[in-house]
Amino acid sequence: MTTNQDVRLTGVSAEQILDSRGHPTLQVEVVTADGLSFFGSAPSGASTGEHEARELRDGGTDFRGLGVTKAMTFVDSQIEPVLTEKAWTTLDQIDGTLAALDGTGNFAKIGANTAVAVSIACARAFAHQQRIPLHQWVSEQLGTTPVMPVPHFNVVNGGAHAANDLAFQEFLIAPTGARTISDAIQMGAEIYAALESELRSRFGALGVGDEGGFAPDTDDENQVLDVLVRSIERAGLSPGLNVRLALDAAANSFYDGKYYRLHGRWRSADDLLERYVHLAANYPIWSIEDPFDESDRDAWRDIVDRLGSTVQILGDDIFVTDAQRIRVGAKEGIANAALIKPNQVGTVTQTLEALRAAQEVGFRTMVSHRSGETLDTFIADLAVGAGTGQLKAGAPARGERVAKYNRLTRLQKLHPELRYAHWWAD
Repeated sequence: MTTNQDVRLTGVSAEQILDSRGHPTLQVEVVTADGLSFFGSAPSGASTGEHEARELRDGGTDFRGLGVTKAMTFVDSQIEPVLTEKAWTTLDQIDGTLAALDGTGNFAKIGANTAVAVSIACARAFAHQQRIPLHQWVSEQLGTTPVMPVPHFNVVNGGAHAANDLAFQEFLIAPTGARTISDAIQMGAEIYAALESELRSRFGALGVGDEGGFAPDTDDENQVLDVLVRSIERAGLSPGLNVRLALDAAANSFYDGKYYRLHGRWRSADDLLERYVHLAANYPIWSIEDPFDESDRDAWRDIVDRLGSTVQILGDDIFVTDAQRIRVGAKEGIANAALIKPNQVGTVTQTLEALRAAQEVGFRTMVSHRSGETLDTFIADLAVGAGTGQLKAGAPARGERVAKYNRLTRLQKLHPELRYAHWWAD
C-alpha cells in the first residue's frame, strides 16, 4: 500500500544535453503518479581524482567519444522498468537499487553520470511528495539547520581549467563579511568587474577558464593574489575583513610521483609546503584545497600540522565525497575539511553519507560544482539544507554558474528566516 510520502514513478527517461564545455551529458526526467515531472542532470569534471565513480561514455568518433547514448539506453531499458514497478518509501531504496543494477561498486557499468542524474531527479520528487522545499528535505535527512552558504567565487583559473601556465587551478574570493547572500553576491560581482580591469591593465588580453574565472598569461600566483587584493580594495571592500581568499591547488595536476612543478621548477613536498606557509602569512587566505597529490599523505599531515589551526585544509581528490575515505583521512590527520561533489560518488544518498561522516569527525564541508556544468541548481539546495556554510559554484558569470547563485537569492526571498553563515566567527 502506498503511503502519503511514498513516491510512485510512472516514467523515467533520459536525453543527451550539452554541458558548459560543449561536452555531452545526461539529463533525466522522472514522472510521478500525479503527472509531475522532475529533472536531474549530471555535471562532469576536468580535474578528477583516481578514486571517483566512473562515467559511462560512448567511445567512438561522435563527440570525440564523449556521447552518452549508452547511458540513455541503460535508463530506458533497465532503470525505468525497475523504478516504475513499485512505490518507493525512501531515496536510499532507489539509490540502492541503482547500485545493485550496477554491481561494480563505482558505477563503472551504468555510469556515475547516469546514477547522479536519476538520483537528483528522484530527490526532487521525494521533496515534492512530502510537500517541503528541497533544501528542507535535505536538512531533514541529515538533521541539520539550513544555512545560507558563503559563496566561494572562482575568479582566476589555472591548471586543468585554463590555457595558461598557472599551476594552481583556482583562486577564489569568499565574502565572509557579508550580511546576507544578496550582499555576498553583490560583493562577488563587483570584485569580478574590478578584477577584469586590473588584469587587463596588467596583462592585456585575457582568456577565460572553464568555470568563468579569468585566465591571465602568468605562472606567478603572487601576481594573481596581489591583483586580487587590489581588486577587493577597488570594489570598496577590505581584504581579510569583508572578503577572504581561497586556493584550489589541484596538486595532482603538477605532480610527477615525486616532485611538484611550480614556476618551471620541480620542487619537493617540503618546498611546496613552505610556499603555502608563505602565502598564508602574506595574504588573507583562509582555505587551501588539494595542496598535495592524493597519494602524498605525509605531506597532507605536515600541512595540517603547520597551518591547520588557522587555515582550512580541504580535501577533494583525496576523499572524492566518499564517507569511508573521509573517516580514514580524519583518523590519519589528513585535512580538516572535505569537498562535496555528488557526481564524484554517484548518488544523493552516498553524498548525504559523506556529509554525515564529515559531521562525525568534525570536518567542515564545502559543496562544489564541476568544471563541466549544467543549469541544474541541486547543489545550491544541498549546501543550504546541509548547513555547510560554503558553496563553490564558479565565477559570478556564465549562466551555468550564476544559476546556482541566483537559486540562493531565490531561496532567501522565499525563506527569509535563512541566516547567512558566519562560521569564521565560531
